[in-house]
Parts: sequence; C-alpha cells; structure tokens
Amino acid sequence: MITLGLTGSIGMGKSATAQMFADAGCPVYDADAEVHKLYAKGGAAVGPVEAAFPGVAEDGAINRAKLSARVVNDSAAFQRLNGIVWPLLGANRRAFFQKAEEDGVDIVVLDIPLLYETGGERNMDAVVVVSAPADIQRQRVLAREDMNEAKLDAILARQMADEEKRARAHFIVDTSRGFEHARAQVRDIIAALRRPDWRELTLVAAREAPQ
Repeated sequence: MITLGLTGSIGMGKSATAQMFADAGCPVYDADAEVHKLYAKGGAAVGPVEAAFPGVAEDGAINRAKLSARVVNDSAAFQRLNGIVWPLLGANRRAFFQKAEEDGVDIVVLDIPLLYETGGERNMDAVVVVSAPADIQRQRVLAREDMNEAKLDAILARQMADEEKRARAHFIVDTSRGFEHARAQVRDIIAALRRPDWRELTLVAAREAPQ
C-alpha cells in the first residue's frame, strides 16, 4: 500500500483536490477534519489545549477563532499547540490505515496542511503539492469571511514557501486552470503510482508547474 502525502499552502485548493482523490477511490485521511473532532465538545484536545491557552474553550469545546488569535503571530505558541494535537491524532491515523489494509486498497492519501513544516514527508512514500500562482492564492483567501491581508501574511509566514514545496514534491497539481484540469492531473498521479517504476517518476501529473 502506497502512502501519499497531500499538502499545499492556504488557498491552493487542497481540500478540493483531496475530494478528487477520494472520488477516484483512494481513501483520504483529513488531518484538519480530525483536529476539528478533537476540538469539539468532549474531544480529547479540549482539556490540554485549554490548559495551555486559558480562555479558548467555550461550552466544552475549543473556540477556534480565539485559539487562532493566540497562536497566529506566535511561532512558539503554534509549536506548543502542535505538540498537544499531533500525538492525539495518532490513534485515528492507525485506525485509518488498519481499515485501508482490511479493504485491500493500494493507495491511501494523507491530507496534511503542514506536512513539510512538521517533517511528515519522511513518513510518506510520495508527496503531492497542490499549487496555484500567488495572485490567485491571495484572491481566493481574501474572499473568505474574517480574512484580511495581515492575517493572511501571518499564516503564510509560518508555512513553507510554495516554491520550496513544489521543488520538493514528487507530483504537483495546478488548480489554477479549473477543476477538470486538476482532476485529470489526479488521475495521472494515480496511474503513475500504479506503475512498477513509479518511484522513478516525478512531476508526472503537472508538467507545467504554476509560477
């Protein structure tokens, strides 16, 4: 079974790309969705996160907006948060892999936003980076509710530069040319990974990386 890491900076279209892999029959582990569960009422992260950042819990759940305000401009606080959350995700990941093995699937996708930043690529057989030109990225993100230039710049400051991610990727999905183009790239990646010589292939799905 091939473990494929899926990552990309904010606004690049990673979630949509993850759904394309799922639609193609590749089980997807969504790290963000699992974190949401940990932050929800009764979630395993609520107690330790509130202890580390007093005042971010409301009605038994973590208020993500309050938590974000505490860590967005503080790299040490962000690392402390990751130190709490990432170990809690381990049991869910193990259950995901167990089910995939029982189902006999040949490719699983781990959707992890900060894959390179946390060194998670070392646990992957290959990595897909979802990318788009910087102007399109900014346009997408700034269209979101409660987003502004300062907040976006703070988020980008703690993420590895898109250029570096693309340089380190095995495959790139360019989402700037529409859903069908991206979906075709996903199909190409899956086909490449099912070839016996897939480890020798790089950037098969997106021969023209976004600039």
